[in-house]
Amino acid sequence: MKHGKKYNEAAKLVDRANLYDPDEAIALVKKTAGAKFDETIEVHIRTGCDGRHAEQQIRGAVVLPNGTGKTVRVLVFAKGDKVNEAEAAGADYVGGEELIPKIQKEGWLEFDVAVATPDMMGVVGRLGKVLGPKGLMPNPKAGTVTMDVAKAIKDIKAGKIEYRLDKTNIVHAPIGKASFTDEALKENFNALMDAIIKARPSAVKGQYLRSVTLASTMGPGVKLNVAKF
Repeated sequence: MKHGKKYNEAAKLVDRANLYDPDEAIALVKKTAGAKFDETIEVHIRTGCDGRHAEQQIRGAVVLPNGTGKTVRVLVFAKGDKVNEAEAAGADYVGGEELIPKIQKEGWLEFDVAVATPDMMGVVGRLGKVLGPKGLMPNPKAGTVTMDVAKAIKDIKAGKIEYRLDKTNIVHAPIGKASFTDEALKENFNALMDAIIKARPSAVKGQYLRSVTLASTMGPGVKLNVAKF
């Protein structure tokens, strides 16, 4: 894969043979984020899980103490009193059955997270083929299927992120923006890593965390010393 001049210049600052401590890695990733926009800092965690087995799946959510630096648009599927509750809590969109054709036929996806009350899951289930592949399907494990829609919205707006294994058994998650202070990124990083370590499936044998890499949107990856975790 060919990289641009900026990327190549940034890559020279990273010692590929070195495994960095979190503090060093965060400082380095910020230094290598040279794009004209405020790049997102992401963590990529390669695990020893085999996601083909249900008992080795990892999925959950964590509230980052300093948020993600991104404005999150929340859609809530609800009915009755829960519609008013969702609107009062700051949901960007609230609706029910009428949203199904809008999403299915018109391809409307102007939201980042979908929340649903349990009594709406029969309706929302029909959107599985559209929302599932995009990671937008409400899920009880992530706290997005709940009767307490106000708390769900508040947590999401405050910086709650979902994490899950992809097909290659890697977890990808944002921990903030390049404009964040080192301290804020470190607090977010620690919150995510604590959650991932606690989520270790008991069925996983051998090494759980194979590698942990930090990178900005356009920058090179910086590998961390997993022995620290």
